[in-house]
Amino acid sequence: MHNQSHEINSTEPIIKVDKLVKRFGNFEANKSLCFHVDKGEIFGFLGANGAGKTTAMRILSGLSKPTSGEVWVAGFNVNTHPESIKKNIGYMSQKFSLFEDLTIWENMRFFSAVYSMSKKQFKERGQELLQELGIWEERNRMVHDLSLGWKQKLAFTVAIMHKPAIVFLDEPTSGVDPITRRQFWEMIYEASAEGITVFVTTHYMDEAEYCNRVSIMVDGRIDALDTPENLKKQFNALNMNEVFIKLARPAVNSSQ
Repeated sequence: MHNQSHEINSTEPIIKVDKLVKRFGNFEANKSLCFHVDKGEIFGFLGANGAGKTTAMRILSGLSKPTSGEVWVAGFNVNTHPESIKKNIGYMSQKFSLFEDLTIWENMRFFSAVYSMSKKQFKERGQELLQELGIWEERNRMVHDLSLGWKQKLAFTVAIMHKPAIVFLDEPTSGVDPITRRQFWEMIYEASAEGITVFVTTHYMDEAEYCNRVSIMVDGRIDALDTPENLKKQFNALNMNEVFIKLARPAVNSSQ
C-alpha cells in the first residue's frame, strides 16, 4: 500500500529526456531533444512526416538506443534497462496492431502472454475491457471482419490491457472517420483518468487541442513545447494548425 501511495504522490516526471541525439550515419534524426512528461499527462508529440517523431518514440519504447544523451522512462534508463521499460509500457502503431487471422479474444490472449499477465488476470481484465467497449458478445469474431475504426479501438484496448504506466500511440487515428476519432479520444481520456500516461503522435492538428501539452518537432528539433492555449497565444494563432504552419515555414513568416 505504501508503494502505491508513494507512486501516486510522486512528482518525478514519468519520462525524462536530456540532450537526446540519434544519428543514422551522417543523418541526425533527433537533435539534442530535451523534455519531460508528467504522470497521467496526455502529451502530444507533433511534427510533419520525417521530423523525427517515430525515431524518438522507438527510443522511448526501449526498441532503439540513443546515439548520446540520457532518457528515462517509468524510472528506467533506456540504455541500461530497455527490457524493464517494455514491461511498463503499452504500444500501438498504425503499422502494427492486431493479427487479422485471429479472433478478438485470441488476439487479447496472445498479447496478455506477451505482457506476462496471468490467465486469471487476463480473463478478468479482458472481459471487463470488452464489456466496456460493448463487444463482449463479439469476442469470437475474426479481426479481419472488423472495420478499421473498431480495429483501432481494439488495438488501443489491447495496449492498455496490462495497465501500463505509459501507452505510446503512433498515429493511432490515421485513416479513420471523424466520429471514430472522437470516440478514440474519449478512450484516451478514460485511460488518462485511470493514471495511465498517454504519449501520442498525430498529424491531425485538431487533435493537438485535446492534449495537456504539446511538443512540435521540425527537422529533428523540438521547436515549441507548451499547452495548446499558451502556444496559440505565443504564436498569435487561432488554432494549432496555424501554430504548426508558422513553425514549419519560418522563411514565409519572416517575410510577412
